[in-house]
Amino acid sequence: MGGEQTQQTRCTAPDALSNLVAVLELVADGEVRCSAGSRRPLATTVKLVEDVLVAGDYYEPGEPIAAYGWPVLVQAGGLARLSGARLELTARGADVLARPGYVALAALWTRWLRSVSFDELARIDVIKGQRKPATLTSAPTRRAAVAAALSAIEPEVWADTEMIRQVLQTEDAPLAVVRNQLALWRLYIGDSYHGSLGHAGSKAREIVEDRYALCVLFEYAATAGLIDITYTAAAGARDDYRFLWGAGELPYLSRYDGLLAVRVNEFGAAVLHDPDAIGELRLPVPRSG
Repeated sequence: MGGEQTQQTRCTAPDALSNLVAVLELVADGEVRCSAGSRRPLATTVKLVEDVLVAGDYYEPGEPIAAYGWPVLVQAGGLARLSGARLELTARGADVLARPGYVALAALWTRWLRSVSFDELARIDVIKGQRKPATLTSAPTRRAAVAAALSAIEPEVWADTEMIRQVLQTEDAPLAVVRNQLALWRLYIGDSYHGSLGHAGSKAREIVEDRYALCVLFEYAATAGLIDITYTAAAGARDDYRFLWGAGELPYLSRYDGLLAVRVNEFGAAVLHDPDAIGELRLPVPRSG
């Protein structure tokens, strides 16, 4: 870890439903635009979403996490679909907008877990070669491993990221991002030969898995309101990657490096352990920014 930095704690459930409604309203107004090829939000859309989040994004403008995650979530959750370059509400999305609730938010998370249209590892954009055939495991399988790790953590108790890493390694179906050791050679930083992660072997593999888990936790589990988080600035938060060729001078390996600890909150505990209880939760109703 780096030197002393200011830490922030965000309790996410109170605002997650409000943010879902706000994003769906943007979709209904035809304001949300995505790339026709990748279905990922354009920079102008990310800025619009950032402006409507009731508590803002996790960091200052310019390093979006929740503002990027929401357009992905509503598509993966079947609440919006791409028409040309704009998202439009599906019938399910219109229904949720008319009658928002935590059951709908939980369903969004569940459907995102199974989505095959997106791979959040691409958000770790310093790692190149991800699109090479036979390199990565399936995104739903990876997400399931992270969700299983959350399920293994006692609700309402803070768990630091080292504990999560240990849980991920000991689960019956541990997190695996690359298919095998040969596939690791296809991933690289900077230069495809000198920067190949294959040179660093299992240590590089662990770093890729760690960053992937941080992405799922920070950009999706926290954004959807399942976990509360403690975090700091990404720059200087971790130094485990600096031995990798081409990475030594990078201020951080991923925008998620600042995540320090998570807590499965009341909503998350219901989603992970007792979905039938979600409708009975006494959680805040949507509020305006």
